[in-house]
Amino acid sequence: MDGMKKFIIGAAFAAVGSTCAFAADLPMQAYKSAPVAAQVYNWTGLYVGVNGGYGWGSQDPLTLVSNRFDRTSFNISGGMLGGTVGAQIQQGYVVLGLEGDLDWANIKGNGILNPAIAGVGQGITLDIASKISAVGTARARAGVAMNNWLFYVTGGAAFVKSSANGTSIAGVPCGTLGVLQNCAASAWRPGIVAGVGMEYGFTPNWSLKGEYLYTQVIGTGASVDKLNIFRGGINYRF
Repeated sequence: MDGMKKFIIGAAFAAVGSTCAFAADLPMQAYKSAPVAAQVYNWTGLYVGVNGGYGWGSQDPLTLVSNRFDRTSFNISGGMLGGTVGAQIQQGYVVLGLEGDLDWANIKGNGILNPAIAGVGQGITLDIASKISAVGTARARAGVAMNNWLFYVTGGAAFVKSSANGTSIAGVPCGTLGVLQNCAASAWRPGIVAGVGMEYGFTPNWSLKGEYLYTQVIGTGASVDKLNIFRGGINYRF
């Protein structure tokens, strides 16, 4: 009996030893950490930036020097460069904000005009140059955020600095009383602006944007100058 017990105990120890040796030979399984949630881009914050682009459209320079004449216009085009400031808040996919900008511009054109009142010529032919030297806007923005992409629509008020300078090349000279007293003038004019754009956040604070804006500048009488703007920019968000 004692011999049987010794055999059973010896067999048990041998089995335990074999199991431990087998477990020691198994490769160690690497520890797997919990998956990390993808970081969602946040568009909320105040921001400042610079922008630049190109504008083109049509302008009636005669409304700057007098509001008596019939509607006329010629094409203008040129570049612009300026600064941007804004604030926005994101709720889910929706981004709402306000943005303002002021750009120096060199959007200009020139042409030959024969001023008329109710279709009756005034006996003067002008070589007149027209120029937009500054463009400012104050707009609301509403957009949809797709992580670090933002697609938006925008609209609001516009303010445009326009000027005209004419030289008489036929007929009575500029400055003739009762015809055209002044051939040069400039003024800030109000208007409305609307457009679309997209913005890409390439770091948590920096983003690039591109946008199209359509502006109607209200003059005197029936004059409505039109300006199309394509521009890009870079913003820094606080």
